[in-house]
Amino acid sequence: MKTDIRNRKDIEKLVNTFYDKIKTDAVIGYLFNDVAKVNWEKHLPKMYDFWENILFYTADYDGNPMEKHKELHQKSPLNPSHFNHWNMLFTKTVDEIFEGKKADEIKNRALNISAAMMYKTLM
Repeated sequence: MKTDIRNRKDIEKLVNTFYDKIKTDAVIGYLFNDVAKVNWEKHLPKMYDFWENILFYTADYDGNPMEKHKELHQKSPLNPSHFNHWNMLFTKTVDEIFEGKKADEIKNRALNISAAMMYKTLM
């Protein structure tokens, strides 16, 4: 039986599962691995902080994701299909692991954040 997202441990499970998919994804994996050359040891804890702050208002996140996406776009042009694919993978990952109010909230927040990022990055 699936549970809702309750705490940081659940956020870490979601983020780790999601980025394990991203690393090998045929559509957008190259953006993370080859273009951005993500240092996963540094990136994953930032993502834990980001999503924990989004769901539980911890104020632990310190970063500028908009700037990072703009830099990435300069290196390798992004398009709406990249953002849509990211959304599909994120939603699918949440649905595979969790269900409930916070699970629904994180999916909705991810869609809204992604839409804002796409709009501001591609403008």
